[in-house]
Amino acid sequence: MLWLNLLINGLVWGCALGMVAVSFSLIFATTRFFHVAHAAVYGLGGYVSWSALKHGLPEWAALLVGIVVCGLAGAAIQKLLYERLDRRGATHLVILIASLGLSAVMQNGIAAIYTSNVLQYGLPWGNRTTIIGGALLTNTQMLTVVFGILSYLGAMWFAHRTVLGKRMRAVASNPFLAEITRLQPRQVHIAVMAIGSALVCIPGVLVPLDLGLQPFGGVPILLTATIAVIAGGVGSISGAFVLALVIAVLQNLSLLVMPGEWSIGITFGIFVIFMLFRPRGLFTG
Repeated sequence: MLWLNLLINGLVWGCALGMVAVSFSLIFATTRFFHVAHAAVYGLGGYVSWSALKHGLPEWAALLVGIVVCGLAGAAIQKLLYERLDRRGATHLVILIASLGLSAVMQNGIAAIYTSNVLQYGLPWGNRTTIIGGALLTNTQMLTVVFGILSYLGAMWFAHRTVLGKRMRAVASNPFLAEITRLQPRQVHIAVMAIGSALVCIPGVLVPLDLGLQPFGGVPILLTATIAVIAGGVGSISGAFVLALVIAVLQNLSLLVMPGEWSIGITFGIFVIFMLFRPRGLFTG
């Protein structure tokens, strides 16, 4: 059944997109900086893990190396770029332009090192298939679903059950009050950037495991994830994840009635509808 396969594939893609949306939501809700370079960090994780794998590391270790490198990169971006601009009174527009420039530098740097050709991980086990409920799923797709759900639950636990998560929510709610109550917002920003960047490495590896690595592959994914974050409600982890699933499923099911190149219109259609009738997002009051 074609519709069932499209539905399952949409849910798989939604879990990957959900990880990107959740990681971006954590960063944007806390710092209020539109971290466009998140797309480049997504790509960085894939290439670092690919390099580690080619140097003989086992798959789990290669992923771990990518996660650590992305986390450090996120912390460095916040400390060396965004924080310095913020201290000098730069507007959010200036920070956005700086983030765009950094993203371009990082992605072109990756292309210069690895070329713009599509690179494959070359892991045979990733393409092995299993039939579940009449739908054919690869091992990579099943891992994407598992990691997507675990990432969402982990982000919810972090935000609501840990001291740092509660500080993050306080900073996101009222930065000025957080400053005068000595919650040290700048340190929270660095920690959240590191965590969000480490998290985005996971889809940065799993998606290319299916589709191959490309230096600029993170841009359309981040764009779609950003729409999920805004439509779901800025600051709502559940909203970001659920809307990512909805968007991905609708994009896939739309293939039943329209060519694939038009499916992206579904994404922007959802965004326009939410901005017209629910501008604050689905999961906000």
